[in-house]
Amino acid sequence: MVGRVSRQGSSLKRPVKQHLGALIWLGLPALVLIPALACNLPSRRSDELTFPTSQYQPSEVGLSFPTSIATAMPVSSTTPSLPMATTPSSYSTDQFRGLQTATPGAGQVGAWTTPENENTLPPFTYLTQPGDSLNALADRFGVSPDQISPAQPEMGLLTPGQELTIPNLLGEPPYPSALLPDSAVIFSPEVADFKVEDYIAEAGGYLSTYQEEVEVGDWQTGGEITKRVASESSINPQLLLAFLEFRSGWVRGQPADPSQVSYPIGFYVPDYHGLYLELSLVAKQLNIGYYGWRTGNQTDLIFPDYTHVRLSPGLNAGSVALQTLVSKFYRHQQDWLEALYGSQGVMAIYKDMFGDPWLKAAMNGPLFQLGLEQPTLELPFAPGELWSLTAGPHIAWRTGTPRGALDFAPITGEPPCVVSSAWVTASAPGLVVRSDRGVIALDLDGDGLEQTGWVLVYMHVAEKDKVSAGVWVDTNAQLGHPSCEGGQATGTHVHLARKYNGEWLAADGPLPMVLSGWVAHARDLPYEGTLEKDNQIVSARPDGSAGSTIVR
Repeated sequence: MVGRVSRQGSSLKRPVKQHLGALIWLGLPALVLIPALACNLPSRRSDELTFPTSQYQPSEVGLSFPTSIATAMPVSSTTPSLPMATTPSSYSTDQFRGLQTATPGAGQVGAWTTPENENTLPPFTYLTQPGDSLNALADRFGVSPDQISPAQPEMGLLTPGQELTIPNLLGEPPYPSALLPDSAVIFSPEVADFKVEDYIAEAGGYLSTYQEEVEVGDWQTGGEITKRVASESSINPQLLLAFLEFRSGWVRGQPADPSQVSYPIGFYVPDYHGLYLELSLVAKQLNIGYYGWRTGNQTDLIFPDYTHVRLSPGLNAGSVALQTLVSKFYRHQQDWLEALYGSQGVMAIYKDMFGDPWLKAAMNGPLFQLGLEQPTLELPFAPGELWSLTAGPHIAWRTGTPRGALDFAPITGEPPCVVSSAWVTASAPGLVVRSDRGVIALDLDGDGLEQTGWVLVYMHVAEKDKVSAGVWVDTNAQLGHPSCEGGQATGTHVHLARKYNGEWLAADGPLPMVLSGWVAHARDLPYEGTLEKDNQIVSARPDGSAGSTIVR
C-alpha cells in the first residue's frame, strides 16, 4: 500500500469537533486570542494548543495492536547490539550511580498516602541527576530550597551523584519506576549515527511508502517528515518511531484502519491531520513534560477525567516526558499505566525496536558534564551597529520548549517585515549543519552533528543571501538577513536559541545565555526580560522603543 496524503482539499472526513468542556480541559481559550509579539514560532497552529485530545474511548486506543503489524525487527544495526532480555531488576546501583534515583523497575505501583505532617514519614534520600538544579528539585519535592541538605548552590547545575536528604511532605510515590533516560527523549548524541530513512526502509511498513504534502507543493516521505520533526523540535527520532508504531503499526506493518490514515497518532484535534502535524504534537507533549520537569513547573499529571496524579519526585525528565505524552490518550489511570508499563505498551515496543535505552544511556554517559559552561558568544550582529532587544526569554521553538530564546531587531528605519539590509552574524565559530525554512543551526564543535555539543539556532533568517549548510564560519561571519520568514512574526528580527547535546537551554537558567558579556534575565511573563552588563540594563520592548537599544 502506498501512502500519499495531501492536506490540501483532502477528501477524508474530518472528525466531529470536540465539546467546549474538552477545549477547556485542553487549556484552549474558546474565544480569546492573544496577539503575537515580536516572535511566534513556528507558523503552525499547533502553537495555539496546550494539549491534544482523542476521539476514542480509553479501551479503544493503544491497548491493542493491528493484526497486520510485521514481526518485530532486530535492534537497529546503527546502534550497539544490546541484550534484549535484560530486565530492570538486573541493573546494579553502581552501574547507574548517576541515575540511581530514577531507576527502571523501582518500587511498586500504588496510591499516594499523604502524611499529616512532615515528621509522619522518613525523609527521602535522593541522588542528584545530571540536569538537576536546586529550585527545580525543591519544587518537585514540594519543599523550600533550604530544607534540602546538605545545602546546595542556588545557581547552576548540581553535581550529579550527591546524596541529599529531603523531607517527605508528599507521601509514597505511586509510579516511581523510571521509563526512559533523558538521552532517549531528546535529539541527543545517542542517535548521532542513527539513519532514520534506512531504518524505516528496512522495517518495510506503511511508513516506508508514505508521502505527504507538508506545505503547498512540498511532498515529503515518512522518513523526511520524521527527520524534520526530530531536528526542529530536538526530539529523539527513535522515540517518535516507537510511539508511531505503538499507536498505528505504521513502522513495521500496515494501518489497522485505512480510513484513518490521516490520524496516525490519534490526537483527533480539529483541522490537524497528517503525519507531520500529529508527530509535531507528539514532540510538543514530550517537550512539555521534559522541560516542565527540568524547571520544576510541572509536578503532576491531569487526566481527561480531571483526576490528578502527583509525579514521583525522584523521576528523571525523560520518564516524565513519556508519562505526560501518554496521559493525553487515556481517561483512566489503569489504561495509562498499561500503555506505559504493559507487555504490549509503548516501552515494550521501544525495546523491541531499539534495544534497552538504559544500557545505551550508560554507554554514552550523562548529557551534562561536571563544570559545564557556555562558550564565549557574541551578540548576533556586527560591532557598532544599533539593534533593539525586542523580546526577552521566550520559547526556543514550539510551546513546551523552555524560555530559551532572545529576539533582536536591527534599527534601520526599514518597513516592518521586509528582508533587512542588516546582517545576522555568527556568535561563535562553527559549522552550519542546517540551513532551511528560515533556520540556521550552527554546530560549535564542528563535528557536523546537531545532536552533540553546543549548537546555536537562528530563526527568521531570510533565504536571500543565507549561508548554506556545510559551510564553516568564523565569529562575525555574515549568516543572512533578519526577516519575518520561517514562522509568524510581527516585525523583522532574528531569534537566537541554544542547545547542548540536543537539550534546549533556558536563557535565564542554570546555564544562562551570555552574549558579548550581556547576561539574560527573565521576568514573570514570556517575552519580557533584560540583558545586563556592568550595571547597564537593556529592557526587552516589542516595539523597539527607548531602553531596548543595544550596541555591541
